[in-house]
Amino acid sequence: MTFWAYVVRCADDSYYTGHTDDLERRIGQHNLGEIPGYTQTRRPVTLMWSQEFPSRQEALAAEFQVKDWSRKKKEALFRDDWAAVSAAARKPTHSEPAPRYEVSTSSTSTRDEREGGGEQAAMDGAGMASASTPPPVIVLVRPQLGENIGKAARAMLNFGLTEMRLVSPRDGWPNPSAGPAASGADIVLQNAQVYDSVAAATADCAQVYATTVRKRGVTKPVVTPEQAATEIHAAPGRSAILFGPERSGLETDDVAVARTIITVPINPEFGSLNLAQAVILVAYEWSKGLTADRELSQPSINPIMPPAPQEELDGMIGQLDAMLMGAGFFHLPDKMQSTRRTLRTLLTKPGWSSQEVRTMRGVLSSLAGKKPRA
Repeated sequence: MTFWAYVVRCADDSYYTGHTDDLERRIGQHNLGEIPGYTQTRRPVTLMWSQEFPSRQEALAAEFQVKDWSRKKKEALFRDDWAAVSAAARKPTHSEPAPRYEVSTSSTSTRDEREGGGEQAAMDGAGMASASTPPPVIVLVRPQLGENIGKAARAMLNFGLTEMRLVSPRDGWPNPSAGPAASGADIVLQNAQVYDSVAAATADCAQVYATTVRKRGVTKPVVTPEQAATEIHAAPGRSAILFGPERSGLETDDVAVARTIITVPINPEFGSLNLAQAVILVAYEWSKGLTADRELSQPSINPIMPPAPQEELDGMIGQLDAMLMGAGFFHLPDKMQSTRRTLRTLLTKPGWSSQEVRTMRGVLSSLAGKKPRA
């Protein structure tokens, strides 16, 4: 199945970002006013950009990423002007304040609206509501290898996280080794921003978490990834999660910037996680909060069928009983009743569905009609 992330321009020259599994139909719904919320009173809309993805999770991740872009950056995307997109993604200078991210709703202005455009952060799909908080930022502090940055990006996008920030990467940025290791998570790498310090990378975040498995002599609340995910979904504003360099992890001064420590309950005799493993543990727990989208993105599971009516089950047991009688199975008359009870108990334990009963009776019929071997 194919999914799309898309941006439309509204009649008031503002922008709306969403995702869908039927792009043509969705644009038609926007223009007919069938989508409640932002675009309903700003018709007609014009499709400015769209991109296909193989899963809803990836389309959702692209929506999260693009919706927070500035108007200038979006318009560079519409023109396929990747040099301008890259320039707009660079770290703000000291004279250019870091952008503040806000939750977008039908009644809350986004950065684009303040610049003369508008955008509602709506999640497209059955029963899905607007995100209550933006996704957390993943901050890699002094990462060493490009391959590990790429693997971390892959782990992020697997669970719908797209905003990566790098603090003083050892080998500089961009790093040619990151792309192959990301295995297609290019949107994360393309928009990664570089900062000189942890403080700068987290300046626009209301909550900062530091991941570590070692005692650092810092008195702070300690939570598991699951507890941190619950807090992130419930708290207002943007959260950042810090991950340290591959060799040594976060330093004490890095942890001191954070308000809370995330620790994985790991084997105390071997507390070694690589960078991507640490990122994927935290990202997975966060993604569990996207209940509606997770259900849509999970592999299909056959529904549990109701148990067969007693009449059908009795028919199958009777068929087996007759076959066993004909085969001389009940050769000890005094054991016949107890053996029959054992068979019935055996056959009634699983809670056979009608389909299973029909299948088993087909097997028995096949065996009954089978010619004996020479």
